[in-house]
Amino acid sequence: MRGNMAEANYTESDMMVVTASRFLRDGEVVFIGIGLPSLATNLAKRLHAPGIVMNYESGTLDTKPAKPPLSIGDDELSLKALAIVSGPEMFRYGLQGGTFETGFLAAAQIDRYANLNTTVIGDYWNPKVRLPGAGGAPEIARFCNRSIIMLKQTRRSFVEQLDFVTTIGYWKGGDSLSEIGYSAKGSLTVITDLGILEPDPVSKELVQTHIHQGVTIEQVKESTGWDLRIAPLLKTTTPPAEKELTILNELREMLT
Repeated sequence: MRGNMAEANYTESDMMVVTASRFLRDGEVVFIGIGLPSLATNLAKRLHAPGIVMNYESGTLDTKPAKPPLSIGDDELSLKALAIVSGPEMFRYGLQGGTFETGFLAAAQIDRYANLNTTVIGDYWNPKVRLPGAGGAPEIARFCNRSIIMLKQTRRSFVEQLDFVTTIGYWKGGDSLSEIGYSAKGSLTVITDLGILEPDPVSKELVQTHIHQGVTIEQVKESTGWDLRIAPLLKTTTPPAEKELTILNELREMLT
């Protein structure tokens, strides 16, 4: 455990899930994958956002699972969905049509402008590790109004230069997206096991705006592969409340 979280009654993973859940609003249309994003969305639905519209990568629209799914192919999603559509429809009409307000993303590497790598570690033609690839991440990042990226903050993942650019965030910062024919990107938030990062309004460089309780500025800087900017008014994330942890633990028990 990093920081003083080892002395708390919650884990780094708990902190990430609870923090992400708080960003979700009632009635919001969310595009979800499995893992921490699924837990965060199910937690929000049971706490403060009962009307959240849950859509999973498998094509299940407005699904209302009684328990978190084990995979995107879980019957729990298809049986409780308002409709089920094919993958091309999900991405062509749903994502590119602007239906989904918020999408979740993960990555093996992220740089200071929120560009992501989920393709290879090392040289593309002779990689150390071959990763799953893009999937729908480029479309999620481009066509959702807001992206929430969840990953641990380490020098292996927060790098000065990506080994491969799979998903474009803010490209080279500033207004550089226009250089490659992209329109202005919506909002973006990075949630880690150490805190929260958000882009500077002008430069688009990621700035540490929050740190979790027990985490220090030195720690987030040491865990980042570039000269990390710290917000002048750095905030401390509110720790998980007892009710949040109780429901999260219940959700996790449903997965066993």
